[in-house]
Amino acid sequence: MKVNPGIFLCFVLFTLISCRKPYLPPAIATPGSYLVVEGVINSSADSTIIKLSKTVNLNSKITANPVLNATLTVESDKGNSFTLTSIGAGRYASGGLNLDGTQKYRLRIITADNKAYLSDFVPVVNAPAIDSVSYAIQGNGIQMYVSTHDPKNSTHYYRWDYRETWVIHSKYYSFYKSTGDTVIERNFINDEVYQCWRNDTSSAVVLGSSANLSQDVITNNPVAFVPSNSEKVDGSQSIIISQFAPSTNTYSILVKQYALTGDAYRFWENLKKNTEQLGSIFDAQPSQIIGNIHSLNNPSEPVIGYISAGGITNKRIFISNRQIPSTWLPDLSISACVVDTLYLATIPKGSAVVVNQENQYFNYNKGTKYYNLQIPVAAIFDPITNALIGHTGSSPQCVDCTLRGTNKQPVFWK
Repeated sequence: MKVNPGIFLCFVLFTLISCRKPYLPPAIATPGSYLVVEGVINSSADSTIIKLSKTVNLNSKITANPVLNATLTVESDKGNSFTLTSIGAGRYASGGLNLDGTQKYRLRIITADNKAYLSDFVPVVNAPAIDSVSYAIQGNGIQMYVSTHDPKNSTHYYRWDYRETWVIHSKYYSFYKSTGDTVIERNFINDEVYQCWRNDTSSAVVLGSSANLSQDVITNNPVAFVPSNSEKVDGSQSIIISQFAPSTNTYSILVKQYALTGDAYRFWENLKKNTEQLGSIFDAQPSQIIGNIHSLNNPSEPVIGYISAGGITNKRIFISNRQIPSTWLPDLSISACVVDTLYLATIPKGSAVVVNQENQYFNYNKGTKYYNLQIPVAAIFDPITNALIGHTGSSPQCVDCTLRGTNKQPVFWK
């Protein structure tokens, strides 16, 4: 009997799929929780901030697991020590340490349950100045670059992270607000809800090396990419802003540069391969990430992190909305926003009773249900008498930008 090749192929595929069983690696199936240490011992006048957390299983509903009430101390190989203070959320900080660059330093950690951890002594490696942070407008977004060099020809290994800040706007400009009892004009100096700022920090590992070059120079190393459909680079803002304010910057990135030892660079390179470059048989295969922090209670306990010491350099750039293509539009749910017309006195269809719709949708002290709550947008006047008869309104997420950011302009903003 002749078998149809297509039917045979479908049978083989069905057999392979139906026989496949889910595989849970030990790291996922077991409830292990390991210490994660993030941060750098800053040798300059800037603050040192170390973050402690515990790993969580991939199938856990918990996404943040900070380590609280720990004691952290920076120690030198000459017997000097500096204590860090908790600033909340598993973060510990110290003011400028101004460390002696001829000494080596390590971090000692004692958790609230008296578990002790100690990093290896590391030398102070100060980062040279950043030459430039630049960008290139591409068809699908903006590519950010960093360039640097060490005139002493001694750094060779670099790491960068960054913090982004950008302007967001509500769908509608609100000229009014509710006190809970009535609608009044909005005080734009203290109660601006149209323009806000949002922040984000880098999550990818960004590295660069000049070890194989004749000079210690890094030119246009990619550091961040912003897609054209991100709200960070909303091209329509150049049109919106012109209605209410002069053209302004819409996006800023602060790039921080760290100098690494060869061992530190290999740690971060290994971490990058394990977290970002897995996905096909041709990618680097998973390997154990070995840092320089160790448990004193249990030497076999894994500790994730690498402590370095040195001065950090940084550079910030701004991108104006006029430099962003106006055709770039963010993919946001607020694009579906609508404006409703709400009257102070009206008789709904099918009813004989006069109702105040503003009490139903604006004035939360006079019966507005939370699921009906709207924010006033503009006033409605009678075309004949010019008397106020109501206001337009829309849902909070369409009007109030403080639900997604802050209306306090950052001190560094231009």
